[in-house]
Amino acid sequence: MSELNVPAADPAGMTYDEAFAELSRVVIDLEAGGAALETTVSLYERAVALQRRCESLLGEAELRVAQLIARADGTSGLAELRDAGAEG
Repeated sequence: MSELNVPAADPAGMTYDEAFAELSRVVIDLEAGGAALETTVSLYERAVALQRRCESLLGEAELRVAQLIARADGTSGLAELRDAGAEG
């Protein structure tokens, strides 16, 4: 297997879709195996950075949605949506 190139673009500037797509590619490369130890470690580090970026963006999106759902009286409809999904 030829050596894999580990991309150097900073995940901090990526959109969720970009980070998730690259994370998927990196995971495929890691699962394929056969790379040198140094390359494998670099790929793993990249996967962790991309995963953290995705989690951060998802957390921000969840906060934005929660703020949109917040009612004028200060209560949130988010808990009710989760509870309603549990019934059923």
